[in-house]
Amino acid sequence: MASLSLPVRLAFGVGQLAEAVKNSGFNVFLLFFYNQVLGVSASLTGLALAAALVVDAISDPVVGSYSDKLRTRYGRRHPLIALAAVPMALCFYLLFNPPEGLPDLAYFFWLLTFAVAVRLSLTFYHIPHLALGAELAEGYQERSSLYAASTFFGFLGGALFVPISYRLFFPTTEAFNPGLLNATAYQSWSLFSAVVILAAIWICALGTLSELPRLLSKSYAPAPKVSPRQVLGEFLAAFSNRSFRAIFFGMMLSTFILAVESIFNPFMGFHFWGMTTEQLSLIPLFQLAGLVASLVALGPLTRVIEKKWLLVGSAVLVILNINAPIVLALAEVSWLPDRGTQAMLIILIISGFLTAFLGPMIFATVNSMFADITDEHELETGHRREGVIFAVRGFAVKVNSSLGIVLGGFLLDLIAFPKGAKMGTVDDEIVWQLGFIAGPATSVFSTIGVLCYLFYRIDRRRHQEILDALGDRSSNTQGLATSGVEGGARSAPAGDDHNVQGGSR
Repeated sequence: MASLSLPVRLAFGVGQLAEAVKNSGFNVFLLFFYNQVLGVSASLTGLALAAALVVDAISDPVVGSYSDKLRTRYGRRHPLIALAAVPMALCFYLLFNPPEGLPDLAYFFWLLTFAVAVRLSLTFYHIPHLALGAELAEGYQERSSLYAASTFFGFLGGALFVPISYRLFFPTTEAFNPGLLNATAYQSWSLFSAVVILAAIWICALGTLSELPRLLSKSYAPAPKVSPRQVLGEFLAAFSNRSFRAIFFGMMLSTFILAVESIFNPFMGFHFWGMTTEQLSLIPLFQLAGLVASLVALGPLTRVIEKKWLLVGSAVLVILNINAPIVLALAEVSWLPDRGTQAMLIILIISGFLTAFLGPMIFATVNSMFADITDEHELETGHRREGVIFAVRGFAVKVNSSLGIVLGGFLLDLIAFPKGAKMGTVDDEIVWQLGFIAGPATSVFSTIGVLCYLFYRIDRRRHQEILDALGDRSSNTQGLATSGVEGGARSAPAGDDHNVQGGSR
Protein backbone atom coordinates (compact mmCIF):
# COMPACT_ATOMS: atom_id res chain seq x y z
CA MET A 1 0.00 0.00 0.00
CA ALA A 2 1.66 3.24 -1.20
CA SER A 3 2.43 6.01 1.29
CA LEU A 4 1.72 9.57 0.19
CA SER A 5 4.53 12.11 0.07
CA LEU A 6 4.36 15.34 2.07
CA PRO A 7 3.98 17.57 -1.07
CA VAL A 8 0.97 15.52 -2.19
CA ARG A 9 -0.63 15.74 1.25
CA LEU A 10 -0.05 19.49 1.34
CA ALA A 11 -1.41 20.04 -2.17
CA PHE A 12 -4.51 18.01 -1.37
CA GLY A 13 -5.01 20.03 1.80
CA VAL A 14 -4.39 23.43 0.19
CA GLY A 15 -7.33 22.78 -2.14
CA GLN A 16 -9.62 23.08 0.87
CA LEU A 17 -8.74 26.79 1.10
CA ALA A 18 -11.06 27.41 -1.84
CA GLU A 19 -14.05 26.03 0.02
CA ALA A 20 -12.94 27.85 3.18
CA VAL A 21 -13.05 31.20 1.36
CA LYS A 22 -16.43 30.38 -0.13
CA ASN A 23 -17.81 29.25 3.24
CA SER A 24 -16.55 32.38 4.99
CA GLY A 25 -17.99 34.53 2.23
CA PHE A 26 -21.39 32.87 2.41
CA ASN A 27 -21.57 32.40 6.20
CA VAL A 28 -20.11 35.69 7.42
CA PHE A 29 -20.50 38.25 4.66
CA LEU A 30 -23.20 37.36 2.14
CA LEU A 31 -26.49 37.66 4.04
CA PHE A 32 -25.10 40.63 5.99
CA PHE A 33 -24.19 42.36 2.71
CA TYR A 34 -27.57 41.86 1.05
CA ASN A 35 -29.63 42.49 4.21
CA GLN A 36 -27.73 45.20 6.07
CA VAL A 37 -25.94 46.98 3.17
CA LEU A 38 -28.33 46.59 0.23
CA GLY A 39 -31.45 46.50 2.41
CA VAL A 40 -32.99 43.28 1.08
CA SER A 41 -35.17 41.48 3.64
CA ALA A 42 -33.50 38.63 5.52
CA SER A 43 -36.32 36.25 4.56
CA LEU A 44 -35.94 37.01 0.85
CA THR A 45 -32.15 36.76 1.06
CA GLY A 46 -32.39 33.48 2.96
CA LEU A 47 -34.83 32.11 0.39
CA ALA A 48 -32.40 32.86 -2.46
CA LEU A 49 -29.51 31.21 -0.62
CA ALA A 50 -31.67 28.19 0.21
CA ALA A 51 -32.84 27.81 -3.39
CA ALA A 52 -29.22 27.91 -4.54
CA LEU A 53 -28.39 25.16 -2.05
CA VAL A 54 -31.24 22.95 -3.30
CA VAL A 55 -30.02 23.23 -6.90
CA ASP A 56 -26.51 22.52 -5.70
CA ALA A 57 -27.64 19.51 -3.68
CA ILE A 58 -29.37 17.96 -6.68
CA SER A 59 -26.17 18.33 -8.69
CA ASP A 60 -24.03 16.51 -6.11
CA PRO A 61 -25.15 12.93 -6.89
CA VAL A 62 -24.93 13.61 -10.63
CA VAL A 63 -21.38 15.00 -10.39
CA GLY A 64 -20.36 12.23 -7.99
CA SER A 65 -21.66 9.51 -10.27
CA TYR A 66 -20.15 11.20 -13.32
CA SER A 67 -16.72 11.48 -11.70
CA ASP A 68 -16.86 7.79 -10.73
CA LYS A 69 -17.42 6.89 -14.38
CA LEU A 70 -15.15 9.45 -16.03
CA ARG A 71 -12.18 7.96 -17.90
CA THR A 72 -9.51 10.38 -19.17
CA ARG A 73 -5.73 10.43 -19.55
CA TYR A 74 -5.74 12.63 -16.42
CA GLY A 75 -7.86 10.24 -14.37
CA ARG A 76 -11.39 10.47 -13.00
CA ARG A 77 -11.13 13.47 -10.67
CA HIS A 78 -8.36 15.85 -11.80
CA PRO A 79 -10.04 17.29 -14.92
CA LEU A 80 -13.18 18.25 -12.99
CA ILE A 81 -11.16 19.78 -10.15
CA ALA A 82 -9.03 21.93 -12.47
CA LEU A 83 -11.91 23.11 -14.66
CA ALA A 84 -13.97 24.29 -11.68
CA ALA A 85 -11.50 27.01 -10.65
CA VAL A 86 -12.20 29.87 -13.10
CA PRO A 87 -16.04 29.82 -13.04
CA MET A 88 -16.08 29.58 -9.25
CA ALA A 89 -13.71 32.52 -8.79
CA LEU A 90 -15.49 34.71 -11.37
CA CYS A 91 -19.00 34.03 -10.05
CA PHE A 92 -17.90 34.66 -6.45
CA TYR A 93 -16.69 38.12 -7.52
CA LEU A 94 -19.92 38.92 -9.37
CA LEU A 95 -22.01 37.74 -6.42
CA PHE A 96 -20.76 40.65 -4.32
CA ASN A 97 -20.83 43.23 -7.12
CA PRO A 98 -24.44 43.67 -8.30
CA PRO A 99 -25.49 46.82 -10.14
CA GLU A 100 -26.46 49.70 -7.86
CA GLY A 101 -30.01 50.86 -7.21
CA LEU A 102 -31.89 47.67 -8.08
CA PRO A 103 -35.24 46.83 -6.48
CA ASP A 104 -35.35 44.00 -3.94
CA LEU A 105 -36.68 41.47 -6.44
CA ALA A 106 -33.85 42.20 -8.89
CA TYR A 107 -31.29 41.80 -6.11
CA PHE A 108 -33.00 38.51 -5.22
CA PHE A 109 -32.50 37.13 -8.74
CA TRP A 110 -28.92 38.42 -8.94
CA LEU A 111 -28.15 36.71 -5.65
CA LEU A 112 -29.92 33.52 -6.71
CA THR A 113 -28.16 33.36 -10.10
CA PHE A 114 -24.61 33.78 -8.88
CA ALA A 115 -25.07 31.86 -5.64
CA VAL A 116 -26.21 28.91 -7.78
CA ALA A 117 -23.24 29.43 -10.13
CA VAL A 118 -20.72 29.52 -7.26
CA ARG A 119 -22.18 26.42 -5.64
CA LEU A 120 -22.36 24.45 -8.89
CA SER A 121 -18.74 25.32 -9.64
CA LEU A 122 -17.80 24.25 -6.12
CA THR A 123 -19.58 20.92 -6.61
CA PHE A 124 -17.39 20.10 -9.62
CA TYR A 125 -14.38 20.69 -7.37
CA HIS A 126 -15.53 19.56 -3.93
CA ILE A 127 -17.10 16.15 -4.66
CA PRO A 128 -14.20 14.93 -6.88
CA HIS A 129 -11.77 16.34 -4.30
CA LEU A 130 -13.31 14.31 -1.46
CA ALA A 131 -13.48 11.22 -3.65
CA LEU A 132 -9.85 11.73 -4.71
CA GLY A 133 -8.85 11.54 -1.05
CA ALA A 134 -10.41 8.09 -0.73
CA GLU A 135 -8.43 6.98 -3.81
CA LEU A 136 -5.12 8.52 -2.75
CA ALA A 137 -5.14 7.09 0.79
CA GLU A 138 -6.34 3.52 1.22
CA GLY A 139 -5.25 2.66 4.77
CA TYR A 140 -7.42 3.18 7.87
CA GLN A 141 -4.88 5.45 9.59
CA GLU A 142 -3.54 7.17 6.46
CA ARG A 143 -7.02 8.33 5.52
CA SER A 144 -7.40 10.01 8.88
CA SER A 145 -4.07 11.80 8.32
CA LEU A 146 -4.92 12.91 4.78
CA TYR A 147 -8.36 14.23 5.65
CA ALA A 148 -6.86 15.84 8.75
CA ALA A 149 -4.54 17.83 6.47
CA SER A 150 -7.48 18.87 4.31
CA THR A 151 -9.56 19.81 7.35
CA PHE A 152 -6.63 21.75 8.82
CA PHE A 153 -6.28 23.90 5.71
CA GLY A 154 -10.05 24.40 5.62
CA PHE A 155 -10.06 25.71 9.18
CA LEU A 156 -6.81 27.58 8.57
CA GLY A 157 -8.43 29.37 5.65
CA GLY A 158 -11.36 30.45 7.80
CA ALA A 159 -9.11 31.42 10.70
CA LEU A 160 -6.94 33.68 8.53
CA PHE A 161 -9.37 34.82 5.85
CA VAL A 162 -11.91 36.45 8.18
CA PRO A 163 -9.43 38.52 10.27
CA ILE A 164 -7.49 39.52 7.15
CA SER A 165 -10.78 40.62 5.60
CA TYR A 166 -11.77 42.58 8.71
CA ARG A 167 -8.40 44.27 9.09
CA LEU A 168 -7.62 45.08 5.44
CA PHE A 169 -11.04 45.72 3.96
CA PHE A 170 -13.55 46.39 6.76
CA PRO A 171 -11.94 48.44 9.56
CA THR A 172 -14.21 50.12 12.09
CA THR A 173 -14.69 53.84 11.42
CA GLU A 174 -17.03 56.53 12.71
CA ALA A 175 -19.13 56.17 9.57
CA PHE A 176 -19.08 52.37 9.48
CA ASN A 177 -19.54 50.60 12.82
CA PRO A 178 -19.57 47.65 12.27
CA GLY A 179 -17.09 47.87 9.40
CA LEU A 180 -19.08 45.42 7.26
CA LEU A 181 -21.53 48.26 6.51
CA ASN A 182 -18.93 49.78 4.13
CA ALA A 183 -20.41 48.97 0.72
CA THR A 184 -17.44 50.14 -1.37
CA ALA A 185 -15.03 47.71 0.33
CA TYR A 186 -16.78 44.64 -1.05
CA GLN A 187 -15.38 45.10 -4.59
CA SER A 188 -11.70 44.85 -3.65
CA TRP A 189 -12.44 42.20 -1.01
CA SER A 190 -14.30 39.95 -3.48
CA LEU A 191 -11.47 40.30 -6.03
CA PHE A 192 -8.96 39.22 -3.39
CA SER A 193 -11.22 36.27 -2.50
CA ALA A 194 -11.51 35.18 -6.14
CA VAL A 195 -7.73 35.08 -6.55
CA VAL A 196 -7.34 32.88 -3.46
CA ILE A 197 -10.02 30.47 -4.74
CA LEU A 198 -8.36 30.19 -8.14
CA ALA A 199 -4.88 29.59 -6.74
CA ALA A 200 -5.99 27.00 -4.14
CA ILE A 201 -7.83 24.77 -6.62
CA TRP A 202 -5.04 24.80 -9.20
CA ILE A 203 -2.40 24.03 -6.54
CA CYS A 204 -4.49 21.02 -5.50
CA ALA A 205 -4.91 19.78 -9.06
CA LEU A 206 -1.27 20.20 -10.07
CA GLY A 207 0.21 19.12 -6.76
CA THR A 208 -1.49 15.72 -6.77
CA LEU A 209 -0.74 14.88 -10.41
CA SER A 210 2.33 12.90 -9.34
CA GLU A 211 -0.04 10.20 -8.04
CA LEU A 212 -1.81 9.95 -11.38
CA PRO A 213 0.16 6.91 -12.69
CA ARG A 214 -0.81 4.94 -9.59
CA LEU A 215 -4.44 5.98 -9.86
CA LEU A 216 -4.56 5.08 -13.57
CA SER A 217 -3.04 1.67 -12.84
CA LYS A 218 -6.09 0.65 -10.82
CA SER A 219 -8.60 -1.58 -12.53
CA TYR A 220 -12.04 -0.06 -12.96
CA ALA A 221 -15.05 -1.52 -14.71
CA PRO A 222 -15.88 0.14 -18.05
CA ALA A 223 -17.95 3.22 -17.39
CA PRO A 224 -21.64 3.02 -18.26
CA LYS A 225 -23.43 6.17 -19.31
CA VAL A 226 -24.84 8.37 -16.56
CA SER A 227 -28.65 8.34 -16.50
CA PRO A 228 -31.16 9.75 -13.98
CA ARG A 229 -32.39 6.26 -13.16
CA GLN A 230 -28.87 5.00 -12.57
CA VAL A 231 -27.93 7.99 -10.40
CA LEU A 232 -31.07 7.49 -8.31
CA GLY A 233 -30.31 3.78 -7.95
CA GLU A 234 -26.76 4.49 -6.79
CA PHE A 235 -28.07 7.18 -4.46
CA LEU A 236 -30.50 4.77 -2.81
CA ALA A 237 -27.93 1.97 -2.68
CA ALA A 238 -25.82 4.04 -0.31
CA PHE A 239 -28.60 3.88 2.28
CA SER A 240 -28.41 0.10 2.45
CA ASN A 241 -25.32 0.56 4.63
CA ARG A 242 -26.12 0.96 8.34
CA SER A 243 -23.04 3.01 9.14
CA PHE A 244 -23.83 5.35 6.26
CA ARG A 245 -27.33 5.93 7.61
CA ALA A 246 -25.94 6.74 11.07
CA ILE A 247 -23.53 9.39 9.78
CA PHE A 248 -26.01 10.70 7.19
CA PHE A 249 -28.82 11.47 9.62
CA GLY A 250 -26.43 12.75 12.28
CA MET A 251 -25.00 15.22 9.77
CA MET A 252 -28.51 16.17 8.64
CA LEU A 253 -29.39 17.45 12.10
CA SER A 254 -26.00 19.02 12.77
CA THR A 255 -25.78 20.92 9.47
CA PHE A 256 -29.34 22.19 9.87
CA ILE A 257 -28.31 23.91 13.08
CA LEU A 258 -24.99 25.11 11.67
CA ALA A 259 -26.90 26.79 8.84
CA VAL A 260 -29.21 28.60 11.24
CA GLU A 261 -26.27 29.68 13.39
CA SER A 262 -24.28 30.84 10.35
CA ILE A 263 -27.02 33.36 9.60
CA PHE A 264 -26.81 34.67 13.17
CA ASN A 265 -23.01 34.63 13.65
CA PRO A 266 -22.09 38.11 12.35
CA PHE A 267 -25.08 39.63 14.15
CA MET A 268 -24.03 37.86 17.36
CA GLY A 269 -20.46 39.16 17.17
CA PHE A 270 -21.44 42.78 16.66
CA HIS A 271 -24.71 43.14 18.52
CA PHE A 272 -24.86 40.36 21.16
CA TRP A 273 -21.20 40.42 22.21
CA GLY A 274 -20.66 44.10 21.32
CA MET A 275 -17.35 43.51 19.54
CA THR A 276 -15.79 45.59 16.76
CA THR A 277 -14.27 44.06 13.62
CA GLU A 278 -10.83 44.69 15.13
CA GLN A 279 -11.73 42.75 18.29
CA LEU A 280 -13.38 39.93 16.37
CA SER A 281 -10.34 39.66 14.09
CA LEU A 282 -8.27 38.53 17.09
CA ILE A 283 -10.39 35.44 17.78
CA PRO A 284 -9.44 33.57 14.57
CA LEU A 285 -5.76 34.21 15.26
CA PHE A 286 -6.03 32.27 18.51
CA GLN A 287 -8.15 29.71 16.69
CA LEU A 288 -5.10 29.18 14.52
CA ALA A 289 -3.23 28.02 17.62
CA GLY A 290 -6.09 25.63 18.30
CA LEU A 291 -5.80 24.28 14.77
CA VAL A 292 -2.10 23.61 15.16
CA ALA A 293 -2.71 21.85 18.48
CA SER A 294 -5.50 19.83 16.86
CA LEU A 295 -3.27 18.77 13.97
CA VAL A 296 -0.60 17.61 16.44
CA ALA A 297 -3.10 15.75 18.62
CA LEU A 298 -5.28 14.20 15.92
CA GLY A 299 -2.80 11.54 14.80
CA PRO A 300 -2.09 10.14 18.27
CA LEU A 301 -5.77 10.34 19.26
CA THR A 302 -6.95 8.40 16.20
CA ARG A 303 -4.42 5.68 17.00
CA VAL A 304 -5.84 5.06 20.47
CA ILE A 305 -9.49 6.16 20.10
CA GLU A 306 -11.89 4.70 17.55
CA LYS A 307 -13.21 7.23 15.04
CA LYS A 308 -16.80 6.95 16.29
CA TRP A 309 -15.92 7.81 19.87
CA LEU A 310 -13.59 10.62 18.84
CA LEU A 311 -16.42 12.09 16.77
CA VAL A 312 -19.02 11.77 19.52
CA GLY A 313 -16.76 13.13 22.26
CA SER A 314 -15.59 16.10 20.17
CA ALA A 315 -19.13 16.99 19.10
CA VAL A 316 -20.45 16.95 22.67
CA LEU A 317 -17.61 19.18 23.87
CA VAL A 318 -18.19 21.66 21.03
CA ILE A 319 -21.88 21.96 21.90
CA LEU A 320 -21.04 22.64 25.56
CA ASN A 321 -18.25 25.06 24.68
CA ILE A 322 -20.35 27.18 22.31
CA ASN A 323 -23.38 27.33 24.59
CA ALA A 324 -21.69 28.05 27.93
CA PRO A 325 -20.88 31.76 27.40
CA ILE A 326 -24.18 32.43 25.59
CA VAL A 327 -26.29 30.87 28.34
CA LEU A 328 -24.35 32.75 31.03
CA ALA A 329 -24.87 36.02 29.16
CA LEU A 330 -28.59 35.34 28.71
CA ALA A 331 -28.89 34.57 32.43
CA GLU A 332 -27.03 37.82 33.20
CA VAL A 333 -24.82 36.20 35.85
CA SER A 334 -23.12 38.88 37.90
CA TRP A 335 -19.53 37.67 37.52
CA LEU A 336 -19.57 37.50 33.70
CA PRO A 337 -17.65 40.46 32.17
CA ASP A 338 -19.60 43.15 30.34
CA ARG A 339 -20.07 42.72 26.63
CA GLY A 340 -17.58 44.54 24.45
CA THR A 341 -14.88 44.53 27.15
CA GLN A 342 -11.42 43.03 26.85
CA ALA A 343 -12.30 40.51 29.58
CA MET A 344 -15.26 39.25 27.54
CA LEU A 345 -13.06 39.14 24.47
CA ILE A 346 -10.66 36.84 26.34
CA ILE A 347 -13.56 34.48 27.14
CA LEU A 348 -14.56 34.42 23.47
CA ILE A 349 -10.94 33.82 22.48
CA ILE A 350 -10.71 30.81 24.81
CA SER A 351 -14.01 29.47 23.46
CA GLY A 352 -12.76 30.00 19.91
CA PHE A 353 -9.52 28.18 20.68
CA LEU A 354 -11.39 25.15 22.04
CA THR A 355 -13.77 25.07 19.06
CA ALA A 356 -10.81 25.27 16.67
CA PHE A 357 -9.11 22.42 18.54
CA LEU A 358 -12.18 20.17 18.42
CA GLY A 359 -13.64 21.16 15.02
CA PRO A 360 -10.95 19.54 12.83
CA MET A 361 -11.33 16.32 14.77
CA ILE A 362 -15.03 16.26 13.91
CA PHE A 363 -14.70 17.01 10.21
CA ALA A 364 -11.55 14.96 9.57
CA THR A 365 -13.08 12.00 11.38
CA VAL A 366 -16.38 12.25 9.50
CA ASN A 367 -14.66 12.39 6.11
CA SER A 368 -12.41 9.48 7.06
CA MET A 369 -15.47 7.49 8.19
CA PHE A 370 -17.19 8.12 4.86
CA ALA A 371 -14.05 6.92 3.08
CA ASP A 372 -14.17 3.70 5.14
CA ILE A 373 -17.84 3.31 4.22
CA THR A 374 -16.84 3.29 0.53
CA ASP A 375 -14.85 0.11 1.21
CA GLU A 376 -17.75 -1.58 2.98
CA HIS A 377 -20.10 -0.40 0.23
CA GLU A 378 -17.82 -2.02 -2.35
CA LEU A 379 -17.83 -5.27 -0.37
CA GLU A 380 -21.63 -5.23 -0.17
CA THR A 381 -22.43 -4.14 -3.74
CA GLY A 382 -19.32 -5.00 -5.77
CA HIS A 383 -18.87 -1.45 -7.02
CA ARG A 384 -16.41 1.27 -6.09
CA ARG A 385 -18.36 4.53 -5.65
CA GLU A 386 -16.38 7.13 -3.75
CA GLY A 387 -18.01 9.91 -5.76
CA VAL A 388 -21.53 8.70 -5.04
CA ILE A 389 -20.90 8.21 -1.31
CA PHE A 390 -19.46 11.70 -0.88
CA ALA A 391 -22.12 13.16 -3.18
CA VAL A 392 -24.92 11.77 -1.03
CA ARG A 393 -23.11 13.24 1.96
CA GLY A 394 -22.99 16.58 0.16
CA PHE A 395 -26.65 16.28 -0.80
CA ALA A 396 -27.64 15.82 2.83
CA VAL A 397 -25.57 18.76 4.00
CA LYS A 398 -26.85 21.13 1.34
CA VAL A 399 -30.54 20.28 1.42
CA ASN A 400 -30.62 20.56 5.18
CA SER A 401 -28.50 23.70 5.14
CA SER A 402 -31.00 25.29 2.76
CA LEU A 403 -33.77 24.66 5.27
CA GLY A 404 -31.61 26.12 8.02
CA ILE A 405 -30.85 29.24 5.98
CA VAL A 406 -34.53 29.82 5.22
CA LEU A 407 -35.36 29.40 8.90
CA GLY A 408 -32.49 31.67 9.96
CA GLY A 409 -33.60 34.46 7.62
CA PHE A 410 -37.21 34.03 8.72
CA LEU A 411 -36.22 34.21 12.40
CA LEU A 412 -34.25 37.42 11.84
CA ASP A 413 -37.34 39.02 10.34
CA LEU A 414 -39.56 37.44 13.03
CA ILE A 415 -37.62 39.15 15.82
CA ALA A 416 -37.69 42.34 13.70
CA PHE A 417 -33.94 42.85 13.54
CA PRO A 418 -33.42 46.34 12.01
CA LYS A 419 -31.60 46.85 8.71
CA GLY A 420 -28.37 48.84 8.61
CA ALA A 421 -28.18 48.73 12.40
CA LYS A 422 -25.18 50.34 14.07
CA MET A 423 -23.77 48.88 17.27
CA GLY A 424 -25.65 49.88 20.42
CA THR A 425 -28.85 50.84 18.61
CA VAL A 426 -30.70 47.48 18.69
CA ASP A 427 -33.37 46.91 21.34
CA ASP A 428 -32.25 44.71 24.27
CA GLU A 429 -35.15 42.30 23.83
CA ILE A 430 -34.21 41.68 20.20
CA VAL A 431 -30.58 41.09 21.21
CA TRP A 432 -31.70 38.58 23.89
CA GLN A 433 -33.84 36.70 21.35
CA LEU A 434 -30.87 36.66 18.97
CA GLY A 435 -28.69 34.96 21.57
CA PHE A 436 -31.37 32.48 22.66
CA ILE A 437 -31.92 31.24 19.10
CA ALA A 438 -28.18 31.04 18.29
CA GLY A 439 -27.45 29.21 21.54
CA PRO A 440 -29.68 26.85 23.58
CA ALA A 441 -32.70 26.78 21.25
CA THR A 442 -30.77 25.21 18.38
CA SER A 443 -28.48 22.95 20.40
CA VAL A 444 -31.28 20.47 21.07
CA PHE A 445 -31.09 19.35 17.44
CA SER A 446 -27.28 19.17 17.51
CA THR A 447 -27.50 16.85 20.50
CA ILE A 448 -29.91 14.52 18.71
CA GLY A 449 -27.51 14.45 15.78
CA VAL A 450 -24.71 13.28 18.07
CA LEU A 451 -26.91 10.41 19.26
CA CYS A 452 -27.24 9.21 15.65
CA TYR A 453 -23.47 8.74 15.43
CA LEU A 454 -23.67 6.01 18.07
CA PHE A 455 -25.08 3.61 15.46
CA TYR A 456 -21.91 3.72 13.32
CA ARG A 457 -20.26 0.27 13.38
CA ILE A 458 -16.97 0.33 11.39
CA ASP A 459 -14.03 0.18 13.75
CA ARG A 460 -10.38 -0.60 13.08
CA ARG A 461 -10.93 -4.36 13.25
CA ARG A 462 -14.00 -4.30 11.00
CA HIS A 463 -12.20 -2.17 8.41
CA GLN A 464 -9.30 -4.63 8.24
CA GLU A 465 -11.80 -7.47 7.72
CA ILE A 466 -13.32 -5.49 4.85
CA LEU A 467 -9.92 -4.91 3.20
CA ASP A 468 -9.03 -8.59 3.59
CA ALA A 469 -12.31 -9.67 2.02
CA LEU A 470 -11.85 -7.25 -0.88
CA GLY A 471 -8.32 -8.53 -1.40
CA ASP A 472 -9.49 -12.16 -1.43
CA ARG A 473 -12.26 -11.32 -3.89
CA SER A 474 -9.85 -9.54 -6.22
CA SER A 475 -7.40 -12.46 -6.13
CA ASN A 476 -10.14 -15.02 -6.76
CA THR A 477 -11.63 -13.04 -9.62
CA GLN A 478 -8.25 -12.58 -11.30
CA GLY A 479 -7.45 -16.25 -10.82
CA LEU A 480 -10.70 -17.39 -12.41
CA ALA A 481 -10.27 -15.02 -15.31
CA THR A 482 -6.73 -16.27 -15.92
CA SER A 483 -7.66 -19.96 -15.79
CA GLY A 484 -10.54 -19.48 -18.20
CA VAL A 485 -13.03 -21.31 -16.00
CA GLU A 486 -16.48 -21.38 -17.58
CA GLY A 487 -19.95 -22.43 -16.51
CA GLY A 488 -20.81 -19.30 -14.57
CA ALA A 489 -17.50 -18.97 -12.73
CA ARG A 490 -16.50 -15.87 -14.68
CA SER A 491 -17.62 -12.48 -13.40
CA ALA A 492 -20.70 -10.90 -14.85
CA PRO A 493 -20.45 -8.09 -17.43
CA ALA A 494 -19.04 -4.92 -15.95
CA GLY A 495 -22.23 -2.94 -16.34
CA ASP A 496 -24.28 -5.29 -14.14
CA ASP A 497 -24.88 -3.34 -10.93
CA HIS A 498 -26.54 -6.33 -9.26
CA ASN A 499 -23.62 -8.76 -9.37
CA VAL A 500 -21.48 -8.46 -6.24
CA GLN A 501 -18.57 -10.29 -7.85
CA GLY A 502 -18.56 -7.99 -10.85
CA GLY A 503 -17.09 -4.97 -9.09
CA SER A 504 -13.43 -4.15 -9.18
CA ARG A 505 -11.28 -1.55 -7.62
